[in-house]
Amino acid sequence: MIICLSGFHWPVDLVVPVPLGVARQAERGYNQAALLARPVALANHLAYSTKALWRTRETRSQVGLSLEQRWENVADSFSADPEKVKGKTVLVVDDVATSGATLDACAAALHSASANQIFALTLARAL
Repeated sequence: MIICLSGFHWPVDLVVPVPLGVARQAERGYNQAALLARPVALANHLAYSTKALWRTRETRSQVGLSLEQRWENVADSFSADPEKVKGKTVLVVDDVATSGATLDACAAALHSASANQIFALTLARAL
């Protein structure tokens, strides 16, 4: 992911992981997206924040949901801090992209908080 990002030449200002809900974070004890995002930010000398984007509500696991259910499940479930993202190019990092619904919901929240551009990077793509 580190090498991949450097090859894109995206003008990233801030790296943020896809946030977990409070219950899922407590259950797992870690956020897998954050474990991927932090080294990507550090290796590329980019700012990193787990406070710029957060979940506003718990959502059910996307596993086993149809495409339509995935989009409904995560719609309006994220918010972003305008003080941290306004005018910035933000890279959202997640472990797996399946339908794109979670990344789209994150991007919508960042856009609403006046982020300039939003890119996404995932470790894997499920088909």
